[in-house]
Amino acid sequence: MTESAGRYNIAIVGSGPGGYVAAIRACQLGAKVAIIEKDRIGGTCLNIGCIPTKALVTSAEVLETARQAKTFGVEVGEVGFNFAAIMERKQKVVNQMVSGVAQLLKANKVDIVEGTAKFATPNSLIVESGSGKREVQADNIIVATGSVSARPPLPGLDLPGVITSTEAIALEKVPERLVIIGGGYIGMEMACLYQSLGSKITIVEMLPSILTNTDEEIARRFHQLMRQRGVEINVNSPVKEIRQGENGQLSVVYTTGDGEKAVAGDKVLVATGRVPYTEGLGLEQLGVSMNRRAVVANERMQTNVPGVWAIGDATGQIMLAHVAMYQGEVAVENILGHSRKADYRAVPGVIFTMPEIGSVGLTETQTKEQGIDVQVSKFPFTANGRATTLNETAGLVKMVCERSTGSILGVHIMGPRATDLIAEAVLAIQMEALAEDLVLTIHGHPTLPEALHEAAMAQFEGPIHFYAPTRKPVAR
Repeated sequence: MTESAGRYNIAIVGSGPGGYVAAIRACQLGAKVAIIEKDRIGGTCLNIGCIPTKALVTSAEVLETARQAKTFGVEVGEVGFNFAAIMERKQKVVNQMVSGVAQLLKANKVDIVEGTAKFATPNSLIVESGSGKREVQADNIIVATGSVSARPPLPGLDLPGVITSTEAIALEKVPERLVIIGGGYIGMEMACLYQSLGSKITIVEMLPSILTNTDEEIARRFHQLMRQRGVEINVNSPVKEIRQGENGQLSVVYTTGDGEKAVAGDKVLVATGRVPYTEGLGLEQLGVSMNRRAVVANERMQTNVPGVWAIGDATGQIMLAHVAMYQGEVAVENILGHSRKADYRAVPGVIFTMPEIGSVGLTETQTKEQGIDVQVSKFPFTANGRATTLNETAGLVKMVCERSTGSILGVHIMGPRATDLIAEAVLAIQMEALAEDLVLTIHGHPTLPEALHEAAMAQFEGPIHFYAPTRKPVAR
């Protein structure tokens, strides 16, 4: 027998960033809301993704700073680390965040239904848990089920020691040799983390470069920095298989222009991206349009079935936690009569490597592909006072502007706190600002955002704190 849990204005399947933000926003607008979660509140991001990864990376950053203590005239003695304590702190941060979101949901009077959901009709779900089955009825249902690690069809993928990012943030000891399949942002963040902790890192990437969704120049410069730190990077190297040798050692076999090669590791991290998680929801039976595993949703986050909506990684659109949050707001506002379309002109990309990378808008390559006449300006952190005091001068700010108007089309940053700095550029593009607007804005001194100010000045006669030949200025 199936127990009824009553009827809601909105039911949300999944409590990740998209789901819980949608739930809270809907309650703010007066809706009665239920959220269905089969595991822990917070989904992938809070439990096994964004938050734990960044907690670990922060420990590595502190370690790197401690190693440079003498540079700052600070005596700290022998520098080391306790890996178990690092992992313990990571889990403490995760638990704190999960608890905080749970309290927010409770404070906003969101009903939390534990269990696995499956559509019965477009307006009802059957939720199954250890205590039985419940029916949840709602005028509108939002699919916010997120994503899972992609599993490429590689022989040896199930061998002991072959892991995904989920296991990589829960290891009991630092691997002596770690082979990473995939040079995207997940692979590079993990590479920076474990290289700082002492692992010998080898990256195997099938494409011609790492960080393929990043500005080519930024990716190339980062590639060089990683090699200087002793990370071996193999591009144009599709993996053929993973083998297990003697003493439990793993071997990743890949092909190159020079033939077949292999690299050994104690662990092999498969970081080949993520795919939407929509299995078992019963979407196909409802007739919901799908693009393979992804739910097809329009700019209002509607599917083709009235009353069924989709947000976040489940849509396969822009698979970032902050985009899921944004789409959650868009969906519930449309459901509750506040017409709104998703606008993806200014979506920040943030990569927590060392140094960090932040980007927004078009890359220089993309503007060329679209036939846009642009002017590119740059400003290095070596010429920024605050970066110098921090002893973090690697990297630059790169600004791409339309030549005829001065409109800012893209900003790409590699350097200290790039993931924070990019916010100014995101706002600039969202507000359709010109390079001149940044030039005329007073920036605090000495601060890292001055690098953005100087990059904007470089669109005209030139920056103040870095010599560059005079160029023809963009339109004022």
